[in-house]
Order: sequence, then structure tokens, then C-alpha cells
Amino acid sequence: MNDLRDVLEARRIVAAHLPETPMWSYPVLDAAVGAEVFVKHENVQPTGAFKVRGGINLLARMADRSRGVLTYSTGNHAQSIAYAARLYGVACSIVMPENPNPAKVAAVEALGATVEIAGATMVEAAEHARALAARTGRRLISPADEPDIIAGVGTLYFEVLTARPDLDAVFVPVGSGTGAAAACLVARALAPKCQVIGVQSAQAPAAHDSWRLGELVSRPMKTVVDGLATGSAFATPQAVMRDGLADFMLVSDDEIVRAQRMLLTEAHTLAEGAGAAALAALLARRERFAGRRVAVICTGANAGPAELARLLTT
Repeated sequence: MNDLRDVLEARRIVAAHLPETPMWSYPVLDAAVGAEVFVKHENVQPTGAFKVRGGINLLARMADRSRGVLTYSTGNHAQSIAYAARLYGVACSIVMPENPNPAKVAAVEALGATVEIAGATMVEAAEHARALAARTGRRLISPADEPDIIAGVGTLYFEVLTARPDLDAVFVPVGSGTGAAAACLVARALAPKCQVIGVQSAQAPAAHDSWRLGELVSRPMKTVVDGLATGSAFATPQAVMRDGLADFMLVSDDEIVRAQRMLLTEAHTLAEGAGAAALAALLARRERFAGRRVAVICTGANAGPAELARLLTT
């Protein structure tokens, strides 16, 4: 299990390749929400999402890179591993489920990774990836059950909580759960009074329901928010979230779109759906957090053409 020492070691590794991302407060957004809101801009990472931190840390610490790596993902995790693989000269293959975000496919291929489309869902894509790894000998990387990924992502929350140790809460979107688990680890060490609140789409509630029930469960995926489209929970982040989350909220896809529009108009920020989920949850709890200091993590900006069309349609 990770602790702050793992995050500090990851910080040393990640800092050699990535600068700190900005965290801004926007007066118009503050007024609309009724709180002092700090937006952590992971949307400006070179891959357009926070996950690159975890990929770099994992590849840096990988003992044998010669056999190559393989993973499965709807997009941002794929880009993270592809980016890190290129950085360290490692062969990389990605399995994506059917109908992936074309922008994310193009980004992964531009980084030099090969993409294979297999399975109607992430669960089926994962099964294909496991079989492919067994045939090829490549190191299979889980999207979430990887302590080195969680430690790498923890560098994000180290930046947030060293800059603003006085935060009352931080809202974290949850797909696989690496971000929320990392936030829990860092908050426990640096800001134990800061509440970590997970957020997931009500149309893909596997991680939320697993946390509530205290056991890993699978759920149907009906969300159009591909960064939150996970149909089953992961044991490693769930173990950390179980003790660390103050709350875990569900928001609708419509609420996420409204939050995307608010980030665009009030914070000059293009966020993909997952990147706006944190603000959607804060808006749903605005009375509870009125006048308080909160951070929302804009986890990514990789919105595909269909998502941009939905966002810009009034």
C-alpha cells in the first residue's frame, strides 16, 4: 500500500519531465458557485490529462522494459502509458473497446503505440488484453491496480495541498479510482481536515456502488462520458478510498455537460466530461459548501467531436 514516501519519490521522477500545473481561482466562477473555487488544470498536461503522471512513474520504476508493455483503456490511461513508453523507449500496445474517441486513438498512435479495437465494453477489452499479454509476453498494465500509478498521480494532490493546505474539500472525478485514491493518501498526510469527495456518473456507477457496498461490483455503463465509463471497480484504489473518502457522489451526464459549459464560459477552460464532473458535484452541493474553500480537479481536456458538439449545442 502506498504512503506519502512513495508520492515524494514519484514527485522526484515526474518533476524531471513535467512542470507543475496551474491552479487558478476565477472570480466569476466563485460568484456563480458561492464558494472560493480553485481549479487544478490537469487539462494542460502534454497528453491533455492527469494520468500521464502515473504512467511516467510506473515506466521509470519498471525493472525490465525490454519485453514492452500492454494495457487497455478508453483513452487517457492509454495516452499516459504511450507517452511514458515513448519517453523510455519501450514498445507499447493498447487495447480499446469498440467506438473509441477518435481523438484519443489518434493521440495514442501519434505517440508510437499500436492500437487494437476489441470488445464492446472495457470489461471485454480487458479480457482481450490479458489474453494478448499472455501470448506476447508484454507486461500487462492495469488501469488502476498499480501502486506506482497511484503514487505518480499523487504528485497532483501534493501540488494542490501544499499550495492550499487550508482547503475544506477537494472534488475528484472517479473512473478507475486512481485519482481519488491518490487524493486520499496525500490528504491524510498533509491536510487531514480536507474532505476528499469522489464523483462518478450515475450512468456508470460501478466504483461508487463498490465503495458504498464495501465489495467490488460491476454495473452497466450507459454514460456518454468516456473518461468515467468503467463497468467494474478496481481493488487497489477501492481499498484506499474505503477509508479515505468523506463522500462519494453521483451526478448525471446532463449535470456534467452544464458544468463543462460553466468551465468554458466562467473559467476559460475546455474540459472533457470527466474533467467537469468535479464541478458538477460541487454545484449539486453548493449550499453545503457556500463560502468555503474547495478545489475541483479538471482532470482532462480530451473531448472528441461528438462531445464538443453536445457541449456547444444550446
